[in-house]
Amino acid sequence: MPIITVPRSLRERLGEEGAEALVQLINQATEAARVDMVAVVEEKFERRLTEEASKLRGEVGQLRGELVEKIESVRSELTGRIESVRSELTERIESVRSELTERIESVRSELTGRIESVRSELIKWMFLFWVGQIGAVVSILFAFFRK
Repeated sequence: MPIITVPRSLRERLGEEGAEALVQLINQATEAARVDMVAVVEEKFERRLTEEASKLRGEVGQLRGELVEKIESVRSELTGRIESVRSELTERIESVRSELTERIESVRSELTGRIESVRSELIKWMFLFWVGQIGAVVSILFAFFRK
């Protein structure tokens, strides 16, 4: 706060008390002006702050809306991709399943053919074995009864 000095000529006319009263009056006026100026500046600051806050809220709301739109867009795109991958996997699974079924059937038919051929070979060799056995038993019996 600046120091106010009253010039000598004014001091002589007003006197010591008058000069002191004048200094107090000027100080009070200065203090009142300062208080008023601070109030005006505070009011302007609050108004400006309110305006900027409302602008910021508007921008945040706009960004939130854009973000929601982008999220929905990505969600729908991912859903589409998931569905396409799911259908592709289902097709592949069905393809592998049918291929395995065909291979199992071919192996089954091949094994059935082999089993049948082995069975017929076994029956043939069993028949020959039994015929040989019967022949041997009959010859032993002839040899035994001839004597």
